[in-house]
Amino acid sequence: MIRVGGAPGAARIRTEVLVPVAFADGFETTARVVTFDGLVDGLEHLALGLGDRARIGSRGSAPTLTRLHSECLTGDVFGSLRCDCGAQLRESVELLDASGGFLLYLRQEGRGIGLYPKLDAYVLQDGGLDTYEANVALGYGEDERDYTVAAQMLGALGVSRIALLSNNPDKAHQLRRLGITVVRRVATGVHLSDANARYLTTKARRGAHTIDLPLGEHRGSA
Repeated sequence: MIRVGGAPGAARIRTEVLVPVAFADGFETTARVVTFDGLVDGLEHLALGLGDRARIGSRGSAPTLTRLHSECLTGDVFGSLRCDCGAQLRESVELLDASGGFLLYLRQEGRGIGLYPKLDAYVLQDGGLDTYEANVALGYGEDERDYTVAAQMLGALGVSRIALLSNNPDKAHQLRRLGITVVRRVATGVHLSDANARYLTTKARRGAHTIDLPLGEHRGSA
């Protein structure tokens, strides 16, 4: 992981392009997709500006609603029910479109360990480990994600005060250390299914995620 104390170095906007997007349930909108140069990890992270009030370079006093969404090929693209990532992505796009804000799509598959290791972790979860234990058993940290690039992207977008759309307190803690003012956190919905109940319960119990689950939800995979 890249751990940088204080504000990270500057990144700059590389391109902006309007992209019409549509979801399977019929929701459609247009996103302003932004790419960047100068990101510290050299990966191809994206920002999606959604809604009429998502203005690049606007430094108004009101915090900008912002979602940091870690890439999840299985959930975002294939609709896997082992996690809640695809449902959170869909929900976030509509909320951001309504209020105006940015979705930062971060290339951090499997909490930063990559796609193949994530699938290896699924095998261990099927054998009884939870989502964090499986990562550790494979030689990784419980959560390898670092949000330095997210702070760089927000800096390039001219956004310094945000309302963070997330259930994960670590995102807020890291962004604050990196010089971003997180005015508040806004919880996402609870996207519970039999397949992801143990996973969500584990995130709430071990990761301190603010997920309001019914008592006794310990079924399924973690």
